[in-house]
Amino acid sequence: MVLHGRGNNHASAFDRNYLGLDRFLAASVRAGGTPFALASVDGGETYWHERDGGEDAGAMVVDEFIPMLAEHGLDTRRVGFLGWSMGGYGALALAGRLGPARAVAVAAESPALWHDFADSAPGAFDSPSDFIDATVFGRQNALDGIKVRIDCGEGDPFYAATRDYVEGFTLPPSGGFQPGEHDVGYWRRMAPDQLHFLGRAFAP
Repeated sequence: MVLHGRGNNHASAFDRNYLGLDRFLAASVRAGGTPFALASVDGGETYWHERDGGEDAGAMVVDEFIPMLAEHGLDTRRVGFLGWSMGGYGALALAGRLGPARAVAVAAESPALWHDFADSAPGAFDSPSDFIDATVFGRQNALDGIKVRIDCGEGDPFYAATRDYVEGFTLPPSGGFQPGEHDVGYWRRMAPDQLHFLGRAFAP
């Protein structure tokens, strides 16, 4: 499952002028990596969690989109998540929601993470209580048994929060912190390694 960032949509993952993930995946498979399917869906700008207005893009992914993919012949008994920015946060949250029985791996690029509601972007959460309900901080153990990779640029505004989040794992995630900003150039640079990571997780 590919979860887009704020201001993007499902096509951003495959747009050759944006991430072009399908091309990176094809190159990985040609190099001997494990093939797997990439699927993306529009999540609006609701940060992939239940909102006061009744929208719940996260539930849409888990309860509607994944079953729809199964109906079209894809094997969804095991799934992985990849997301950037808002979608990086969503990938971590939804992988934890599914748990290791279904989620094999999660790869987050520059996840949109904040320590407090007061620091969050306008519209990311409805209220302080919504932030508390939806935060992934303090819930790293929900990803136990799931392979985790997190990457973030050292010049990214989410660098400090992401570093603190990573430090909250008992077993450090794969990935790390590299020179880079919160932009498509960094995400494209990290995409091949993240897709290779997901491929290894799906390997027999």
